[in-house]
Amino acid sequence: MNLEKIIKNNITVAEVSGEELLITDVQSALDILMSAKYDAGTKNIVIDKKHIVEDFFILSTGLAGEILQKYINYEGRIAIYGDYSHYTSKPLKDFIYESNKGKDVFFVSTKEEAVDMLTR
Repeated sequence: MNLEKIIKNNITVAEVSGEELLITDVQSALDILMSAKYDAGTKNIVIDKKHIVEDFFILSTGLAGEILQKYINYEGRIAIYGDYSHYTSKPLKDFIYESNKGKDVFFVSTKEEAVDMLTR
């Protein structure tokens, strides 16, 4: 796992990257949040959706809810970027829509949009 510190508008975000799936369960998601906090000095995470296990995007597994609740409990914020156009699930589309109206969890198309969402 690699962490790149990005500073915009005096707000730091950590872009998480790597060659493999980085978020596969609640513990791996928390590990990323804690790494960002201690290694980059931020609780703002930007990650490409290709680094997140596909079960996260199947809401009936409960994985997204568990992970995002932990992030909120620990005051973490996350922006996940990538292509969501192939998803046909109405609950997922509604979840993404509602998340994007909030201030802690965002689903966007590009890394630049992800950084923007966490630094405004």
